[in-house]
Amino acid sequence: MRIISGIQPTNVPTLGNYIGAMKNFVKIQNEFEDVDLLVFVADLHSITVERDRAELKKNIKTLAALYLAIGLDPAKCHLFIQSEVPEHTELSYVLECNAYIGEMERMIQFKEKSAKEGASVRTGLLTYPILMAADILLYDADKVPVGEDQKQHLEITKVIAERFNNKYGDTFTIPEPYILKSGARIMSLQDPLKKMSKSDPNQKGYITLLDNIDEAKNKIRRAVTDSIGVVKYDQENQPAVTNLINIYSNLTGESIESIEKKYEGLGYKEFKEDLANIVGDELTKIQTKYNEIIKSDILNKVLDEGRDYAHYLAVKKIRKVHKRVGLGRE
Repeated sequence: MRIISGIQPTNVPTLGNYIGAMKNFVKIQNEFEDVDLLVFVADLHSITVERDRAELKKNIKTLAALYLAIGLDPAKCHLFIQSEVPEHTELSYVLECNAYIGEMERMIQFKEKSAKEGASVRTGLLTYPILMAADILLYDADKVPVGEDQKQHLEITKVIAERFNNKYGDTFTIPEPYILKSGARIMSLQDPLKKMSKSDPNQKGYITLLDNIDEAKNKIRRAVTDSIGVVKYDQENQPAVTNLINIYSNLTGESIESIEKKYEGLGYKEFKEDLANIVGDELTKIQTKYNEIIKSDILNKVLDEGRDYAHYLAVKKIRKVHKRVGLGRE
């Protein structure tokens, strides 16, 4: 079974990115004995909006190093940078020729941004789902980890793949979603109705994996709660406390029921202080490994090997696609 996924190098990943996506890749590599796991830095996807070149370069290496720091094992998975495998864009163009404008215009992300930006919205945002389809179909991925906000993109991937297969013959594996477990959506520490994001103007609302440890712990201590004063998982009446319990549970592996019982009769202060230390310990562990990796030659070696493996698979697939469509001399 082959599983593939990637994250854009737009910023230093937040605690929400770590719990919701990155940590799941480590679980996948360790839980499935027969999995061929490909994880990539989706740098091509990140340029649908303006990016500072120097910052993007830095973020690409930072994200790749953090993947290793959180526990991705090069012996069990293949880590590479999307733009270093040119077949992604080559297949994307072929798939564009088998997709329809109407399909792309119905994508939620494009509809929302084009409504704000009007005629200045970039073409890359319109074709973004097709490049995402190429990322998946290029490697005959059986499963793709997805959250709620990406289900539509996976569905259009399946539509394009089936259309291509029906027209040109069996070429692509039809991917299925790998539904992420609980914790896939970590919310702002200051507004539990918004997803945790580094683009949040309130810096107290998010924690990044490279935040100063003391500052990160203080953000947990100052996280909003409510006036009820009970550590209870209740999404409707206590969304802020529920969010903190989600973080606690996902970082420790403790069940929600166990956490509720542990703090029964205690207030938020004890709960938040313990959670602050849990978050601090997790970040310390990650940052210690990250600092070792980013200063060594390990990262380039891993990325070279991942690129070569991905390129090997991609070349075979793109040749098959060319043959099916009728491109080239042979």
